[in-house]
Amino acid sequence: MSNYPVIPPHVRVELNDLGERSYPILIGSDLLAAEGTFAGLPKASSVLIVSNTTVAPLYAKRLHDSLSAYYKTVHTVVLPDGEVYKNWETLNLIFDGLLSHGCDRKTMLFALGGGVVGDMTGFAAACYMRGVPFVQIPTTLLSQVDSSVGGKTGINHPLGKNMIGAFYQPLRVVCDLETLNTLPDRELSAGLAEVIKYGPIADPAFFNWIEANLQRLLERDTDALAYAIQRSCEIKASVVGQDERESGLRAILNFGHTFGHAIEAGMGYGAWLHGEAVGCGMVMAAQLSYELGFLDAAYVERLKTLIQRAGLPVVAPRLSNADQPDNAERYMELMRVDKKAEAGEIRFVLIDGIHTARIQPAPDAVVRRVIEACCE
Repeated sequence: MSNYPVIPPHVRVELNDLGERSYPILIGSDLLAAEGTFAGLPKASSVLIVSNTTVAPLYAKRLHDSLSAYYKTVHTVVLPDGEVYKNWETLNLIFDGLLSHGCDRKTMLFALGGGVVGDMTGFAAACYMRGVPFVQIPTTLLSQVDSSVGGKTGINHPLGKNMIGAFYQPLRVVCDLETLNTLPDRELSAGLAEVIKYGPIADPAFFNWIEANLQRLLERDTDALAYAIQRSCEIKASVVGQDERESGLRAILNFGHTFGHAIEAGMGYGAWLHGEAVGCGMVMAAQLSYELGFLDAAYVERLKTLIQRAGLPVVAPRLSNADQPDNAERYMELMRVDKKAEAGEIRFVLIDGIHTARIQPAPDAVVRRVIEACCE
């Protein structure tokens, strides 16, 4: 890959055996306007910015002006904002923009927004003309520490979250800390869920640091956010580098997500933010780990307290409805279509001792007991 600007702090993602598909993550303040942020990317006659109705008015012009120094024509597509729009219809708006502007296989896409924009832009890039390059510019904490890194792209289906997509790596990830200044408090808390998860699965020192510095993160202290983003990206880069396509190890990054995705699908996408569902899902997964004898009660309470301090829900919603009045069974139905499920068997990311994760099934009776206990 071409040289990239060193704007510390920065992280370089190294994916084993992928050669030129390795890419840098740049983390810093005011990177959208910084000279050199977009230097060294492939040449193209035109590029397309994909954003949404919330982020575009704030940052699209700044990005447009920066890209205009390198590209003759910069187009923009603005999508509706929200998880509820992460579907085929909205995805086609990106293809409409590409085709209507006569974009070719050299055209590069720039995903300017949160996880929904990043996932859909990456999926569109993977599909358009069977693959065009793209760059991730995540503008939420959740997308900066998680969804923009690792090449998972896709859309939701009414029966399951992120069930349709592709593994497709970006050329670069640009995390501009300035974009977090306009992030609503609720979105910031949602992002903290994905920061917190890295402690239980991989790094006890980082978990301790989050506990000690949570208030600084909530107050948007730049140095604290920069470190949290950098350490999160380092951990994810290490995992993804060993298992790009989630054949084994990478699944540990889904701690809390099996329960969390069920909450999102059961309540309707957008009712809870993804990070809110994951935060509550981590409490449920930790409780399941305790029930199976892998974790002590004190650590479950410690994790639950941290998640609650971050402003995230720790009591699970009831998902029973007219079609399935049994709340626990409704959860089970939704979790059976989780991507980690195998032959209809639900597989959970569990904490096996402190800061070690494992992926395995659990007895249905125990899972149902945990669901009901966490919904009380």
